Amino acid sequence: MAITMTEAARDHIRRQLEKRGSGIGIRVGVRTAGCSGMAYVLEFVDSAEAEDRVFERDDVKLVVDPKSLAYLDGTQLDFVKEGLNEGFAFSNPNVKNECGCGESFHV
Repeated sequence: MAITMTEAARDHIRRQLEKRGSGIGIRVGVRTAGCSGMAYVLEFVDSAEAEDRVFERDDVKLVVDPKSLAYLDGTQLDFVKEGLNEGFAFSNPNVKNECGCGESFHV
């Protein structure tokens, strides 16, 4: 089981960590929310827990708890800019349906 990140995602995370002044990467997870059932959760992380899985690209880490990894296996995290909008994009092969607003998904 694994998740990956693009160079754009890695570079964005690295810049944000530098601005923050600390941290090893970001925690990627899922929670129950939205009209389709689940939503992605991202937060800075300073250290990993013993049960976490850590996926690294260069010096940037994605930290995932075991329950979330079941829903995220095979996902690629990207950072995209489209016009004035920018943000993380998830390419998750486990997603069966997404809500119309793009905020939640169902596996």
